[in-house]
Amino acid sequence: MKLGITLRVHPESGIEMETVWEAERLGYDAVWCGEAYGTDAVTPVAWVLAQTKKIKAGTSIMQMPARTPACAAMTAMTLQALSGNRFLCGIGPSGPQVVEGWHGVPFGKPLQRTREYIAIIRQILERKGPLEFIGEQYQIPYAGPGATGLGKPLRSIIHGDPSLKIYTASFAPAGLRTAGEVADGVLPFFMAPEKAEVITGPALEGIAKSGNGKTLADFDIAPYVRVALGDDLAVCRDAIRPQLALYIGGMGARSKNYYNDLAKRFGYEAAAVEIQELYLAGRRKEAEAAVPDALIDETSLVGPQQRISDRLAAWKELAKDHRIGTLVLAGATPQALRVVAEAVL
Repeated sequence: MKLGITLRVHPESGIEMETVWEAERLGYDAVWCGEAYGTDAVTPVAWVLAQTKKIKAGTSIMQMPARTPACAAMTAMTLQALSGNRFLCGIGPSGPQVVEGWHGVPFGKPLQRTREYIAIIRQILERKGPLEFIGEQYQIPYAGPGATGLGKPLRSIIHGDPSLKIYTASFAPAGLRTAGEVADGVLPFFMAPEKAEVITGPALEGIAKSGNGKTLADFDIAPYVRVALGDDLAVCRDAIRPQLALYIGGMGARSKNYYNDLAKRFGYEAAAVEIQELYLAGRRKEAEAAVPDALIDETSLVGPQQRISDRLAAWKELAKDHRIGTLVLAGATPQALRVVAEAVL
């Protein structure tokens, strides 16, 4: 089982490179950086790759509506070339509130967009011929309304690496099936070892549908696992609550919140409803208090060192048959990185 970390970007103080360097020293595989509607994902990843030598860095995720597939491929090829092939390409559709409310484009059909987006990136990297693609979401060269008629198929000037690993940040069943079919890995928002089937089941269906002999051994399920190390278990749990309450309660509309749906699929239907009601009513502290201890314990690493080490045994058991490939630690301090590395690596 490999280990990764999420990258924290603070506009005022920058990136905590000491944590990244400690992860690299300890043998962690990758650092991941996401984007919502503030800092982007690519710039911090480039910053990290420029200041490290071994650790990989990935986007988790580049929002597809913000970039054309060709732009994403150009970004990937550039970072691969400059870093010695240490870039991991994570892409995803984001949600309708961000896509339409921030990027100002239709949310459309995210699964179809994901399929076409990855297919175009792969075609560019393979460089077997000039880029031509006719799909539902993308037409290259473009020949629709407003076209000049001057567009022509082009081949990348530089040679990309066709073995580039492409991840999606899927966790809904249909998204997991799509990831299993067309991607190299997936980054679920959270996962519980005892309920792994919620994530692995749909992913396996997609892998089987790919028809190319791919198995779970070829596919990296890399869940985010939040970490809070400390002697006081209650304090550690409380450190995890705000983010879970934000996503389960407020990251999306009442009628379409993928994180809320995920909590329900893990068996927390009543809690998910309560958290959302409280959060959308502006009662955020109450929403945080409504996050069940059991949900935190199942999906996170919390408490004293021995408790975290013991809990890692369940994750390592999953890795034996490739039901996970990487643990991506979120919010880990350098001390927590060392505790986890000692138990896993």
